Amino acid sequence: MIPQTIRQRLIDLLESGPFRVQELSQALRISEREVRSHLEHAAHTLKARGERLTIAPFACLACGFVFRDRGRFTSPGRCPRCHGTHIEDPVLSIAR
Repeated sequence: MIPQTIRQRLIDLLESGPFRVQELSQALRISEREVRSHLEHAAHTLKARGERLTIAPFACLACGFVFRDRGRFTSPGRCPRCHGTHIEDPVLSIAR
């Protein structure tokens, strides 16, 4: 049996249900930063298979501002409305 790559394991996890980056990091035993870098490549792989990676938007925990049009996987530094730095990670899942 050939061992799976991190990206293959990441996609397998996302196929089993929605996850946050922190949960993926813990399950894969890699840093959140590494997860975010692999997500971009996983999105391309899914697109080639006719699926897509859906991302519920980031949200500010202080004022509730939702970052609707953010296309990156990295967390925003601060909220444009209240300038708070407590930003909730999005929920990631696969749509067919």
